[in-house]
Amino acid sequence: MRALIVDDSRFVRGFLRGLLQEKGIECEEAGDGQVALDLVHSSMPFDLALVDWNMPVMNGLDMLKQLRAEGYDDLKVMMVTTEAENDFIVRALDAGADEYLMKPFDGEALNEKLAMLGLVEA
Repeated sequence: MRALIVDDSRFVRGFLRGLLQEKGIECEEAGDGQVALDLVHSSMPFDLALVDWNMPVMNGLDMLKQLRAEGYDDLKVMMVTTEAENDFIVRALDAGADEYLMKPFDGEALNEKLAMLGLVEA
């Protein structure tokens, strides 16, 4: 299984990478939505993208909309963000997000979301 971690925070990318690699998930990282889209276009397929909302160059919501517009419907997308207001959650789900995880989070919360997506055992 391959995951793409998209966050402008190197710390968050490293934290997520550590949690995912413990589960045997191969990870690639991108610091913004445009770099992430370039990786999706140019590399082996990803099973999961964990995407921050607020990033420079291209934010997570715009990246999600672009992925879905390009037909990447099999790619599971989990928004991982500090945006906790209901409006943000609704907008992300309407744009095609499969799950929504609010920062700060721990390994257990991430595992629950991955299990909901059918990517790991609960």
